[in-house]
Amino acid sequence: GGVKGGVQHLMQGDYEYFHYMQDRFNDDGWGCMYRSYQTVVSWYRLQCYTGKPVQTHEEIQKMLVRMGDKKPSFVGSKQWIGAMEAQMLLDEYLGVSSKVMNVPSGHDLEDKGRELAQHFDTQGTPICIGGGVLAFTILGVEYNQDSGGIKFLILDPHYTGGDDLAAVQNQGKKNACSGIPSVGWHDVSVFRKDSFYNLTLPQRPREI
Repeated sequence: GGVKGGVQHLMQGDYEYFHYMQDRFNDDGWGCMYRSYQTVVSWYRLQCYTGKPVQTHEEIQKMLVRMGDKKPSFVGSKQWIGAMEAQMLLDEYLGVSSKVMNVPSGHDLEDKGRELAQHFDTQGTPICIGGGVLAFTILGVEYNQDSGGIKFLILDPHYTGGDDLAAVQNQGKKNACSGIPSVGWHDVSVFRKDSFYNLTLPQRPREI
């Protein structure tokens, strides 16, 4: 991460990387939060909290219409969704509750290091974040609680390449849509100062 004196607080467990153009489905330019949500659902699948499949874009849209959040014309459209919809979907589809964090400016996330570090230490789930017409998945933070220094480990759903691991990891070039590589550490400048952001922090099911 590169934060002087920082401690890394990371997602726990495995996930599948969902991103633009996967499964020969063209969602380039509008599907980033759908992909972030799918990535989170995959985490619950791979940790054996659910046996339900990861929904397609159309299934996601139909669920939001059934819930009364969207009009019927939403199904089959290229309308994007945000972190608040992701929170509603996780509750409806998996029975997963989430904490919601709102910041009026992306740069205010610099002050959320303690809360985000605590999330990864106690829940260990990937975080959906949306704002400024872009969505990302946060997989961890590196945080110095004394200085407040923080960096964010971001998985970018705007990646359009193949699913070969080496190709993903070597995707050093910046994505044309998001301006960042497929996965990597970033300081708060990756978030727009002039946009508000919503974060969905999914909670781990209580063990019975």
